[in-house]
Amino acid sequence: MNDIDEAVPATHPHRPIRSFVLRQGRQSVAQTRAMETLGPRFLLPFDNARLDYREVFGRTAPTVLEIGFGMGESSAAIAAELPEQNFLGVEVHTPGVGSLLKQIGERGLTNVRIIQHDAVEVLARQIAPSSLAGIHIFFPDPWPKKRHHKRRLIQSGFVHELVLRLQPGGYLHLATDWQDYAEQMLAVLQGEELLANTAAEYAPRPAYRPLTSFERKGLAKGHGVWDLLFRKR
Repeated sequence: MNDIDEAVPATHPHRPIRSFVLRQGRQSVAQTRAMETLGPRFLLPFDNARLDYREVFGRTAPTVLEIGFGMGESSAAIAAELPEQNFLGVEVHTPGVGSLLKQIGERGLTNVRIIQHDAVEVLARQIAPSSLAGIHIFFPDPWPKKRHHKRRLIQSGFVHELVLRLQPGGYLHLATDWQDYAEQMLAVLQGEELLANTAAEYAPRPAYRPLTSFERKGLAKGHGVWDLLFRKR
């Protein structure tokens, strides 16, 4: 979900390491139609203003941020399962945005909004401190090569910024199918003094997180999946 540039150009020595690289991808006719017809209602612009969730969603409800929702399969299922909550998805890839918009239309969802932009910048500029009930980051790019581990999204500095946006008692839910990334995630989250683990180490998969088709295939081959569920103290 969260890929990153292979290299930072020497001409931009202060350019931050990003957790994604933009790929064009092929967008289906249905996804394009969803962008055109549903985008004006469900897509939010990226700007420097803090989001007013009541204005954005048209109601007051607990708001959950999802970073890197891929093709939106889990996002749509969770939003349908939990209609009493608001869900704000952030994704950079256009086919994924179109796919989630298509599912919003098919399911008749009203509790989802999308920002198509870099999640790090969205978090810094648009998400107010102590405003979120929860944060989901499912299967971010594992960057399996050791020399690329610095490009992984889950690092102590970013996690601290995430936690600052959570309300007291709010939760941070991560999931990965790479064991060494799961171990890094656990170490980073355990090192954040504002977080408390809800499990001894890894948590059982919460009922609200559905198994994706990709995940089912991996489990059938004996691959592991690790969920981490922490709460803000």
